[in-house]
Amino acid sequence: MAVQLRANTLRIVDVEDDTVLSLASIQGLWTEEQYLAMTDHSNRLLEFDNGYIEVLPMPIPEHQKILALLYELFVAFVRPRGGITLFAPLRVQIRPRKFREPDLVILRDVNDPRQHKRYWLGVDVAVEIVSDDDPEHDTKVKRVDYAEAGIPEYWIVNPLNDTVTVLALAGDAYAEHGVFRRGERASSQVLDGFSVDVDEVFNAK
Repeated sequence: MAVQLRANTLRIVDVEDDTVLSLASIQGLWTEEQYLAMTDHSNRLLEFDNGYIEVLPMPIPEHQKILALLYELFVAFVRPRGGITLFAPLRVQIRPRKFREPDLVILRDVNDPRQHKRYWLGVDVAVEIVSDDDPEHDTKVKRVDYAEAGIPEYWIVNPLNDTVTVLALAGDAYAEHGVFRRGERASSQVLDGFSVDVDEVFNAK
């Protein structure tokens, strides 16, 4: 999901959407606790990076169709094996003062202690569906973020070129497990035996 990075347009509005107070001057000064409190009471997905609140755009129907399909496929595979699959909103801490909202997160153990009430401290697989608002946020920025967090596998599902890129952590950076296209099956390295039909993903209805 794309994001308006470090948006300077944060504002408090009244019921008619008129600006009551601009928050641009305090971008970069937000605390982690303020971010967590804000997301507890917001109807928008928000991310946090060193004092900056980042506002995620509302997903379009095509994004949601792909997300729904992938959720069903991951659940069908992971749940019988004792794991859990969830979708945003669910905050994942990259490190102190940095949080992301992956489209999908998977843990192989439903009792994994990284699950906390307010946010998770890590996942085994993160999935993002790229939108045309800011493709590089998912393909480049979050690739670095999720590697920093030590997430073993990152799926980049890109409807802009109909590819599914599966990245596996190798040391402190990701290496390509595979770039899968129409007519192929995208496979996981972390979830042994799991794969999805790329055509099915991008034809999701």
